[in-house]
Amino acid sequence: MASNPLVPNAKDALNRFKMEAASEVGVNLKNGYNGDLTASQAGSIGGQMVKKMIEQAEKSMH
Repeated sequence: MASNPLVPNAKDALNRFKMEAASEVGVNLKNGYNGDLTASQAGSIGGQMVKKMIEQAEKSMH
């Protein structure tokens, strides 16, 4: 299932964000297909992305 960002030009930025989060948790993503990741690896990437988004939201509130 392909995701469609609300802002069409955001796809590249979201991919960079995902790659950065993956790197921070020690998961090596490839460009393109990454269906061979374990659930734990995928969850670590998603969790890191959420953590970074929350940190950014908290910074913008101050």
